Amino acid sequence: MTNCKGKGKSNARSEGLRFTGRGTRRIEASFDGGAMTSDAGLLLIREVDRKLGLTQAVARAVEDGRQAGKIEHRLGSLIRQRVYAICAGYEDLNDHDSLRHDRVLQLGAGRDGVLASAATLCRAENRADRAAAWAAHQVLVEQFLASYAAPPEEIVLDFDATDDPVHGQQEGRFFHGFYGHYCYLPLYVFCGEQLLVAYLRPSKIDGARHAAAILKLLVSRIRQDWPETRIIIRADSGFNRRALLHYCERADVKYVIGLARNARLQRHEAVLGLTATLQRRFQQRGIKQRACTEFRYAAKSWPRRRRVVARIEWDGAENNPRFVITNLSKQHPLGSTADLYDRLYCARGEMENRIKEAQLGLFADRTSCHRFAANQWRLVLSSLAYVLMERLRNTALRHTDLARAQATTLRLKLIKIGAVLFENTRRITLRLPSACPYQAAFTSALSALRSP
Repeated sequence: MTNCKGKGKSNARSEGLRFTGRGTRRIEASFDGGAMTSDAGLLLIREVDRKLGLTQAVARAVEDGRQAGKIEHRLGSLIRQRVYAICAGYEDLNDHDSLRHDRVLQLGAGRDGVLASAATLCRAENRADRAAAWAAHQVLVEQFLASYAAPPEEIVLDFDATDDPVHGQQEGRFFHGFYGHYCYLPLYVFCGEQLLVAYLRPSKIDGARHAAAILKLLVSRIRQDWPETRIIIRADSGFNRRALLHYCERADVKYVIGLARNARLQRHEAVLGLTATLQRRFQQRGIKQRACTEFRYAAKSWPRRRRVVARIEWDGAENNPRFVITNLSKQHPLGSTADLYDRLYCARGEMENRIKEAQLGLFADRTSCHRFAANQWRLVLSSLAYVLMERLRNTALRHTDLARAQATTLRLKLIKIGAVLFENTRRITLRLPSACPYQAAFTSALSALRSP
């Protein structure tokens, strides 16, 4: 028995689609297929969310200021509707005027009827405030802690800022000289591929603004559950700020942070000596030379000398030094000079890939509301979508060919699957295409998610 309850209204004429024929036969189409979906794979996202309890936890943590007796769409349903749609590639609220009739999205949102309209979702975004964003970030940190079966020996927290171009005359709109356009300046914190913080900021501030306060909050919460875990903060030279370094040294937090080069650093005897050695090697071998050294150094504003690791290159034309400041000891497995720079510090580049995945694949830069707080909430929703996709990849798909796939690839291969729905009083059945090339990965992911 086919139930067309989820059938949506189409703006296209149902009889008006004709394509080039095949031989003597005509090829026609119409948007009147009834209970069908192009996003059957959202049921996998639903299973990930069920396992994590992510959107449910956010809905419980965020205060809903609406009058309970007048609510048709509960906050949890609104959050799931929006987050699941982002996972499926729908970044625009206007899409929901049609998507609200999609039966699979209804199942994901936990409703058996029509979902919220674009206007309702827009009002929900504009009701969000700083307290809502704070509560959602607490949930992100809690799910990060819960993702470990036992306290790890060490974690590395990557801090970085990026540009988020504005879409018009919005609150918090400022021109940023480095990026060369009007933008926001969100601050991200990742641990490996897991997202802990996505904090929207205006771009008129220093890129390291709020980093020390956020690190202090994270360390305080992490140490409640993991008192023995070594915490390392890793960031580029834009985060080399006195308050951040002082907090790390007081709180026994290790840091590996870039140090902007200057004339004093470049004239240091260790740098000059290694550069001369590399020049001689280049003359002998004729190929680019590269090596690392370290020394103790103190800027004029520093209370003491600190350990600095320098990477020097010589290719016959110029010297290209890079410097890193750290309080990590040489006894650390990656504490030696070369390992600290090459294997520890340079690994922070992976975080930039994660930011790109969040912005380009999950629309974290679609901050086009007028209100700044509403744009922060949009960033939160995209962050929730990122967490669901990342958990799908690193838990359910860990032993498949998609274990390293980007969110856009996962969407294309596992979410964008057409299906016909059949419903009766006892079950809901989806008929998936027999020619789907990723049946094995889909089946494997569902089996992993359904396991206890």
